[in-house]
Amino acid sequence: MEHTTQRVWRGLALALVSAGFSLSVQAQIGVGAKAPKDAEVLFDGSRRMLDEKWTYWEGPRLAASLPIKWKIEKDPAGAGTVMNTNDPAAAGGKYGAADIVTKEAFRDFRLHIEFYISKPGGNSGVYLQNRYEIQVLDGDTTSHGLGAVINETPSPYYAYNGVGKWNAYDIVFRAARFKDGKRVENAQVTMYFNGKKVHKNQPISQVWGGPNSGIDGGNDGGKGITDTPGGLKLQAEGHDVLYRNIWIKPLDLKAANTDFSK
Repeated sequence: MEHTTQRVWRGLALALVSAGFSLSVQAQIGVGAKAPKDAEVLFDGSRRMLDEKWTYWEGPRLAASLPIKWKIEKDPAGAGTVMNTNDPAAAGGKYGAADIVTKEAFRDFRLHIEFYISKPGGNSGVYLQNRYEIQVLDGDTTSHGLGAVINETPSPYYAYNGVGKWNAYDIVFRAARFKDGKRVENAQVTMYFNGKKVHKNQPISQVWGGPNSGIDGGNDGGKGITDTPGGLKLQAEGHDVLYRNIWIKPLDLKAANTDFSK
């Protein structure tokens, strides 16, 4: 059971992140991290929450129709149930055909998400603001690979637990900033992968993958970022990649600093 003192420190940590401070106090991260009381649970393993909080992303390649066809399955390496990205509409790797996105849009936030790749080569992706992909791809150690801010950082593959095991991303994200309609600060992210800090105040310059990838992907080759919040999106590519324990806490990061400490 968590002590009151621990809850107070974790609340202080997130408050300081919101104010733009780099933190030296603990935040709960890694596989199994529980949502703090002031966070919103986006997926608790239930079909009810999947339907209540998520929908298909209506991109140019959408080929699926509601209700969401992602299946709720027994957790293969734990208790409870999980969701499986293997939507039939995305068979053959057709990203954008059956991706799901939260109905709620977000600006700055702290995110926790856990994924399980069932088979070698399993492919999915976590899209911050339905724009910027944090890759989920077994076997790829390049800048297009697992844990990379896609095409902008190397893959921190060393932090991966491997196929058939649960993995966790813990992220603080700050949206791009605009003045007079023009982008003056890039989006920025700090991320822990299975408890290891792998990205620190990493700027994100554009949306990669074109219009089928996410919002703004079709604007000026992905460089035409707009001042619009976006949902958390999960990618279907016809692979058995599972997700569980997803929660988010909206923030308001005044300073261009996403760094936080565990």
